[in-house]
Amino acid sequence: MEIKIEDVRRYFDTAAPRWDSRRAVQDDILWDILDKAGIVPGCHILDVACGTGVLFPYYLERRPAGVTGVDLSPEMIRLATEKYRDTRIELLTGDVEQLKLGTYDCIVILNALPHFADPRRLLAVLSGCLGPGGRLTVAHDQARHVIDSHHRRAAGAVSNGLPPAEKTAEWMGQYLAVDTVIDGEDRYIVSGILRKTDIDLQYKTIPK
Repeated sequence: MEIKIEDVRRYFDTAAPRWDSRRAVQDDILWDILDKAGIVPGCHILDVACGTGVLFPYYLERRPAGVTGVDLSPEMIRLATEKYRDTRIELLTGDVEQLKLGTYDCIVILNALPHFADPRRLLAVLSGCLGPGGRLTVAHDQARHVIDSHHRRAAGAVSNGLPPAEKTAEWMGQYLAVDTVIDGEDRYIVSGILRKTDIDLQYKTIPK
Protein backbone atom coordinates (compact mmCIF):
# COMPACT_ATOMS: atom_id res chain seq x y z
CA MET A 1 0.00 0.00 0.00
CA GLU A 2 1.22 3.48 -0.84
CA ILE A 3 1.42 5.66 2.26
CA LYS A 4 0.71 9.33 1.54
CA ILE A 5 2.59 11.83 3.65
CA GLU A 6 -0.43 14.13 4.00
CA ASP A 7 -2.47 11.25 5.41
CA VAL A 8 0.24 10.53 7.96
CA ARG A 9 0.40 14.20 8.97
CA ARG A 10 -3.38 14.41 9.43
CA TYR A 11 -3.52 11.15 11.37
CA PHE A 12 -0.92 12.25 13.90
CA ASP A 13 -2.22 15.82 14.17
CA THR A 14 -5.59 14.35 15.11
CA ALA A 15 -4.05 11.84 17.54
CA ALA A 16 -1.70 14.35 19.23
CA PRO A 17 -4.05 15.69 21.98
CA ARG A 18 -4.63 12.15 23.32
CA TRP A 19 -1.20 10.77 22.58
CA ASP A 20 0.38 10.90 26.02
CA SER A 21 -2.69 9.62 27.86
CA ARG A 22 -2.91 6.57 25.57
CA ARG A 23 0.72 5.51 25.99
CA ALA A 24 1.74 2.93 28.61
CA VAL A 25 5.43 3.68 29.14
CA GLN A 26 7.66 0.85 30.38
CA ASP A 27 10.81 2.38 31.81
CA ASP A 28 12.92 -0.77 31.71
CA ILE A 29 12.32 -1.28 27.98
CA LEU A 30 13.03 2.36 27.14
CA TRP A 31 16.27 2.29 29.15
CA ASP A 32 17.29 -0.86 27.31
CA ILE A 33 16.58 0.83 23.97
CA LEU A 34 18.74 3.80 24.99
CA ASP A 35 21.52 1.47 26.11
CA LYS A 36 21.55 -0.28 22.76
CA ALA A 37 21.22 3.06 20.94
CA GLY A 38 24.49 4.22 22.51
CA ILE A 39 23.04 7.20 24.36
CA VAL A 40 25.86 8.44 26.59
CA PRO A 41 26.85 11.80 28.14
CA GLY A 42 27.94 14.36 25.60
CA CYS A 43 26.37 12.76 22.54
CA HIS A 44 24.33 14.55 19.88
CA ILE A 45 20.99 12.83 19.26
CA LEU A 46 18.48 12.95 16.41
CA ASP A 47 15.05 11.63 17.43
CA VAL A 48 13.08 10.84 14.27
CA ALA A 49 9.28 11.03 14.56
CA CYS A 50 9.75 12.23 18.13
CA GLY A 51 6.04 12.84 18.71
CA THR A 52 5.37 14.68 21.97
CA GLY A 53 8.82 13.75 23.23
CA VAL A 54 8.34 10.47 25.09
CA LEU A 55 12.09 9.81 25.06
CA PHE A 56 13.23 13.32 25.95
CA PRO A 57 13.34 12.90 29.76
CA TYR A 58 15.25 9.64 29.32
CA TYR A 59 17.76 11.32 27.01
CA LEU A 60 18.24 14.27 29.35
CA GLU A 61 18.95 12.04 32.31
CA ARG A 62 22.00 10.82 30.39
CA ARG A 63 23.28 14.39 29.88
CA PRO A 64 23.58 14.62 26.09
CA ALA A 65 25.15 17.61 24.38
CA GLY A 66 21.95 18.11 22.43
CA VAL A 67 18.74 16.51 21.21
CA THR A 68 17.10 17.34 17.88
CA GLY A 69 13.53 16.11 17.64
CA VAL A 70 11.84 15.95 14.23
CA ASP A 71 8.22 15.14 13.53
CA LEU A 72 5.96 15.48 10.50
CA SER A 73 3.04 16.55 12.69
CA PRO A 74 2.89 20.23 13.71
CA GLU A 75 0.57 19.32 16.59
CA MET A 76 3.01 16.76 17.99
CA ILE A 77 5.80 19.34 17.86
CA ARG A 78 3.59 22.00 19.43
CA LEU A 79 2.85 19.76 22.39
CA ALA A 80 6.50 18.75 22.71
CA THR A 81 7.46 22.43 22.76
CA GLU A 82 5.01 23.10 25.57
CA LYS A 83 6.32 20.17 27.61
CA TYR A 84 10.07 20.66 27.20
CA ARG A 85 11.85 24.00 27.37
CA ASP A 86 15.33 22.66 28.01
CA THR A 87 17.91 24.55 25.95
CA ARG A 88 19.48 21.27 24.88
CA ILE A 89 16.37 20.35 22.91
CA GLU A 90 15.73 21.61 19.38
CA LEU A 91 12.43 20.77 17.70
CA LEU A 92 11.76 20.72 13.96
CA THR A 93 8.56 20.14 12.00
CA GLY A 94 8.79 18.44 8.62
CA ASP A 95 9.71 15.43 6.54
CA VAL A 96 13.01 14.19 7.96
CA GLU A 97 14.08 12.97 4.51
CA GLN A 98 13.80 16.52 3.13
CA LEU A 99 15.18 18.62 6.01
CA LYS A 100 18.74 19.90 6.07
CA LEU A 101 20.17 18.19 9.13
CA GLY A 102 23.54 18.08 10.82
CA THR A 103 25.72 15.15 11.84
CA TYR A 104 24.77 13.07 14.86
CA ASP A 105 26.29 10.51 17.17
CA CYS A 106 23.00 8.70 17.72
CA ILE A 107 19.82 8.55 15.64
CA VAL A 108 16.73 6.89 17.12
CA ILE A 109 13.46 5.96 15.42
CA LEU A 110 11.03 4.83 18.14
CA ASN A 111 7.61 3.39 17.28
CA ALA A 112 7.54 4.96 13.83
CA LEU A 113 9.10 2.85 11.07
CA PRO A 114 5.80 1.40 9.70
CA HIS A 115 4.52 4.92 8.98
CA PHE A 116 7.25 5.74 6.45
CA ALA A 117 6.40 5.10 2.81
CA ASP A 118 9.85 3.68 2.04
CA PRO A 119 11.69 2.48 5.18
CA ARG A 120 14.68 1.36 3.15
CA ARG A 121 15.16 4.84 1.74
CA LEU A 122 14.70 6.37 5.20
CA LEU A 123 17.48 4.22 6.62
CA ALA A 124 19.76 5.20 3.75
CA VAL A 125 19.12 8.92 4.28
CA LEU A 126 19.63 8.73 8.03
CA SER A 127 22.81 6.68 7.72
CA GLY A 128 24.21 9.66 5.84
CA CYS A 129 23.58 11.86 8.90
CA LEU A 130 25.92 9.84 11.14
CA GLY A 131 29.48 10.75 11.98
CA PRO A 132 32.19 8.05 12.21
CA GLY A 133 31.24 5.70 15.02
CA GLY A 134 27.68 7.01 14.98
CA ARG A 135 24.77 4.67 15.63
CA LEU A 136 21.31 4.35 14.07
CA THR A 137 18.63 2.48 16.03
CA VAL A 138 15.12 1.41 15.04
CA ALA A 139 13.04 0.35 18.03
CA HIS A 140 9.56 -0.41 19.31
CA ASP A 141 8.70 -0.86 22.96
CA GLN A 142 6.24 -3.64 22.11
CA ALA A 143 6.42 -6.88 20.16
CA ARG A 144 6.05 -6.76 16.39
CA HIS A 145 2.80 -8.75 16.38
CA VAL A 146 1.29 -6.31 18.91
CA ILE A 147 2.30 -3.31 16.79
CA ASP A 148 0.91 -4.85 13.61
CA SER A 149 -2.36 -5.83 15.28
CA HIS A 150 -2.85 -2.31 16.65
CA HIS A 151 -2.07 -0.71 13.31
CA ARG A 152 -4.52 -2.96 11.46
CA ARG A 153 -7.26 -1.79 13.82
CA ALA A 154 -6.43 1.87 14.26
CA ALA A 155 -3.91 3.02 11.66
CA GLY A 156 -4.38 0.85 8.60
CA ALA A 157 -4.25 3.75 6.15
CA VAL A 158 -0.91 5.02 7.46
CA SER A 159 1.01 1.82 8.19
CA ASN A 160 2.49 -0.92 6.05
CA GLY A 161 3.33 -3.03 9.06
CA LEU A 162 6.60 -3.52 10.90
CA PRO A 163 9.03 -5.69 8.90
CA PRO A 164 10.78 -8.57 10.66
CA ALA A 165 13.87 -7.36 12.49
CA GLU A 166 16.03 -9.45 10.16
CA LYS A 167 14.67 -7.54 7.14
CA THR A 168 15.31 -4.17 8.78
CA ALA A 169 18.82 -5.36 9.66
CA GLU A 170 19.36 -6.37 6.02
CA TRP A 171 18.40 -2.87 4.82
CA MET A 172 20.47 -1.17 7.50
CA GLY A 173 23.41 -3.47 6.81
CA GLN A 174 23.90 -1.89 3.39
CA TYR A 175 25.25 1.18 5.17
CA LEU A 176 26.16 0.19 8.72
CA ALA A 177 27.60 -2.65 10.77
CA VAL A 178 24.51 -4.09 12.45
CA ASP A 179 25.24 -5.55 15.88
CA THR A 180 21.80 -5.70 17.53
CA VAL A 181 18.78 -7.57 16.12
CA ILE A 182 15.96 -8.24 18.59
CA ASP A 183 12.47 -9.32 17.53
CA GLY A 184 11.19 -10.26 20.96
CA GLU A 185 8.02 -10.70 22.95
CA ASP A 186 8.13 -7.20 24.44
CA ARG A 187 10.53 -5.15 22.28
CA TYR A 188 11.96 -4.76 18.79
CA ILE A 189 15.44 -3.28 18.36
CA VAL A 190 17.73 -3.11 15.34
CA SER A 191 20.90 -1.06 15.69
CA GLY A 192 24.01 -0.49 13.61
CA ILE A 193 27.18 1.58 13.81
CA LEU A 194 29.04 3.52 11.14
CA ARG A 195 32.60 2.24 11.09
CA LYS A 196 35.35 4.23 9.41
CA THR A 197 35.56 1.53 6.74
CA ASP A 198 31.85 2.01 6.01
CA ILE A 199 31.91 5.77 5.48
CA ASP A 200 32.10 5.47 1.70
CA LEU A 201 28.82 3.52 1.77
CA GLN A 202 27.04 6.70 2.85
CA TYR A 203 27.44 7.93 -0.69
CA LYS A 204 25.83 4.99 -2.42
CA THR A 205 22.75 5.89 -4.47
CA ILE A 206 19.78 6.32 -2.15
CA PRO A 207 16.91 4.00 -3.17
CA LYS A 208 14.28 5.68 -5.33
